[in-house]
Amino acid sequence: MAMEWKQLLSPHRVGSDREKDNRITRSRSPFQRDFDRIVFCSSFRRLQDKTQVFPLAKADYVRTRLTHSLETSSIGRSLGTAAGAYLCDNFDLGEIQPSDIGAIVASACLAHDIGNPPLGHAGEEAIRHWFTHSPVAADMRGVMSEEQSADIEQFEGNAQGFRVLTRLEMPDQNGGMQLTCATLAAFAKYPSASKVPVRPAGVAGKKYNFFRSEAGFFHEVAESTGMISAGPDAWQRHPLAYLVEAADDIAYRIVDFEDGQRLGLVDYGELERLFLEIIDSERSAEYVGSIQNPVRKTEFLRAQVIGKLVGQAVQVFTEHLDELLNGTLAKPLLAYIPCQEPLERIQKRSSRDIYNHRRVAEVVGAGFELVSGMLDIFVPCVNEMAVERRGGAKASYRSRRLFYLLPEAEMCLVNEKWATDPYTRLLSVLDYVSGMTDSYAVDLYQKLKGISL
Repeated sequence: MAMEWKQLLSPHRVGSDREKDNRITRSRSPFQRDFDRIVFCSSFRRLQDKTQVFPLAKADYVRTRLTHSLETSSIGRSLGTAAGAYLCDNFDLGEIQPSDIGAIVASACLAHDIGNPPLGHAGEEAIRHWFTHSPVAADMRGVMSEEQSADIEQFEGNAQGFRVLTRLEMPDQNGGMQLTCATLAAFAKYPSASKVPVRPAGVAGKKYNFFRSEAGFFHEVAESTGMISAGPDAWQRHPLAYLVEAADDIAYRIVDFEDGQRLGLVDYGELERLFLEIIDSERSAEYVGSIQNPVRKTEFLRAQVIGKLVGQAVQVFTEHLDELLNGTLAKPLLAYIPCQEPLERIQKRSSRDIYNHRRVAEVVGAGFELVSGMLDIFVPCVNEMAVERRGGAKASYRSRRLFYLLPEAEMCLVNEKWATDPYTRLLSVLDYVSGMTDSYAVDLYQKLKGISL
């Protein structure tokens, strides 16, 4: 049975029973409010000092996770609004306007990296490595279920992001920020738990998107939007998640390449050739030749490339609507566009000379030590405090002092589940560590190790 657009665009707010919040109005829709809630939350603000490609970069023009998220959201709005115009013309969507679909995709794009730990994807890998190699982690694994262990062994910024949106931000209300189910479903590019009998089909099954602790919230999202079940705790993708993925793919492939050129890792001539091959316009080639400033040349070409890719991605989206609604589209939208070949060459060049640049590799290596080191410090502290809370041995002076560095330390001590459940305790530490900015993580680790006071 295919998914239905009216239900897929559900304005129901996760965790909320206030129906007045679900009304579609012309002045300010629930999906626009989603966007505003994300913009003003502290987890989004901290992305200003989190790595996109170049960690702790000194150059002021290099992107951070914040600027990457804003640019991805801008692309997502264009994709969603253009696709929305087609959907509104061909389906009965009630009060929904193309701009509402643009707002859903833009909001999901805005939040797509909100759960990423410090130092980019190296932070995720460091948490996974710590859980499978540290003696401290071994003690935790021995008292956690297979499903709980899988959450940490395969730690995902995507799942941490869903946790941020539904639990950690605005924690005093059920459902956290109480975003609409349409936005949260579009946010979920990998709609399953970490350990399931059957993964979603195709690219949607590469990773996972929620921890066991937030499974109830995801069930609510999936039921409200009518996503197709792929098995226990797994669903086929919401169609708009493909647009979120396309926006992210366009942003990081094109913009990271631009950053690499600005830093001298890619020759301008190569960038111009590859970008003009995608643009495929004699007029654009003539115009860029008339621009004197090389920075302005690059900016013009980047804008033209993004516009071309947005148009092609929307075309693919409309051509594959049946597969999208049946949950059977196996690949990302960019895998079907005419410009796929030059995009692949850009990706290979970036992988070789930008993502594996010496500066990136140095900080990745340091990031492993930093993240693993902090987990080895904080996890025994919370375990000692939990034993004391249950009436056992008193925690050491060191553990007591370090424990109160955790933002929610007082709340943890009055939470019975925190005291008795190792999984809950470990997540509380991961919430703290993964929420750190790059600079704060480096500074705190140096202080904890006595390197800097």
